[in-house]
Amino acid sequence: MAKLYFNFSAMNAGKSTILLQASHNYIERGMKTFLLTAGLDDRSGRTGQITSRIGISAPASCFAPGDDLHDLIMARHKQERIDCVLVDEAQFLSPDQVWQLAAVADGGGIPVMCYGLRTDFKGQLFPGSAILLAISDDIREIRAICWCGRKATMVARLGPDGRPVEDGDQVEIGGNEKYISLCRKHWRQRDLGAS
Repeated sequence: MAKLYFNFSAMNAGKSTILLQASHNYIERGMKTFLLTAGLDDRSGRTGQITSRIGISAPASCFAPGDDLHDLIMARHKQERIDCVLVDEAQFLSPDQVWQLAAVADGGGIPVMCYGLRTDFKGQLFPGSAILLAISDDIREIRAICWCGRKATMVARLGPDGRPVEDGDQVEIGGNEKYISLCRKHWRQRDLGAS
């Protein structure tokens, strides 16, 4: 029976790397994967690309807030068999889209593996992540490391002065220049360490 998976972590834990490795494993065994990523994330220089910080990448289809992912995936599946759907930047899914992915697993019989952040820089759940945590069949935490060596569970957004900010929109795309992963203690203290 196909399942809906949610693999979450703070930034810099290797979510995209693990997603790309999972896709490679399927492909190596002669199976087909369907990769999806948020259309608003263009850090790799273009949309439609899942790129890991260690330098590996693969083309992906983009999703936008109003897209019906069940219809998109099942239409693609009719054209060419899909053995697994892998979703990067899953925190940007809408609640409806998470339910659509669940329907792909439940009714379409296709495993759906989602990878994303659990919380934003304010320590609040992303709407997509909240539903994934609520309804996924399998939830896995991928470990990131704080500067102190403890498990990083939080993400701090950095302002122009390099110090953590506490206000702003939930979504602001950026990488290491804008965000840093911290343990809860250092996130609460806004302590970035020696960096």
